[in-house]
Amino acid sequence: MKSFRVFFLAILLLASPFLKVARSDTEAEGVDAAESVQSTEETTDLGIVGSEADAQDFGDESFNPAPGVETVCVYPKNSAKIIPAGLESELLVGVKNDGESDINVIAIKASVHLPFDHNLLVQNLTAQAFTNATVPAAGQATFPYIFAVSKFLQAGTFDLVGTIIYEIDQQPYQSTFYNGTVEVVESGGFLSMESVFLISLGSALLVLFGLWVHGQIQNFSKKTKRAPKVEVGTGTRDASMDEWLQGTAYTQSNKQKKKK
Repeated sequence: MKSFRVFFLAILLLASPFLKVARSDTEAEGVDAAESVQSTEETTDLGIVGSEADAQDFGDESFNPAPGVETVCVYPKNSAKIIPAGLESELLVGVKNDGESDINVIAIKASVHLPFDHNLLVQNLTAQAFTNATVPAAGQATFPYIFAVSKFLQAGTFDLVGTIIYEIDQQPYQSTFYNGTVEVVESGGFLSMESVFLISLGSALLVLFGLWVHGQIQNFSKKTKRAPKVEVGTGTRDASMDEWLQGTAYTQSNKQKKKK
């Protein structure tokens, strides 16, 4: 049941990326036209980004999540979670309030960690505060979070931990809406300097290997074109043949040659 609610909330985020706060269906019923106009004017003030000092009031503390509050995170137009270093990136945080009291959203913050050890902090991202951001009971809302990692951060895979801080009956709480990996790339493109170096090195090795194979093929073809040498050895004379030719003109000519 909980997974179904999270899935429903994710669908809501994708369907309405510019929605700040959505009133519950039970609250929307029975509201006349004048109240609807007033509600629209109030909605424009909900979720406005406040000062950074308001968010840092809770930046160094850690709180427990409130019961009945569910969160979900969506990267609009960036399903691959590719974060260009030094440039702004945006994600949407969905909050579903199944409690009996309203939620007062205070801020959203995030941090970058090494993937193999979360204790090794890489960067604390800028906290984003909100003013008059309220999620009513049995309601749900969407809040944008714009952040940027350092332009000096080396390209690679990192872990991003995102947290939303809120109050219920003046009691602070926080919920982690995302704790997963992101891919940081250089702002100039999706290829880092290490990738370019490795590609160049691989290409050079392939060229050298091709030249070596070409030289080996030429040497082999030259060896096959050379004419084979025929060695001529000294022949041996069969004694039986000499006996059979005795008394003939062949033996007489040989005797004359020997005398000379």
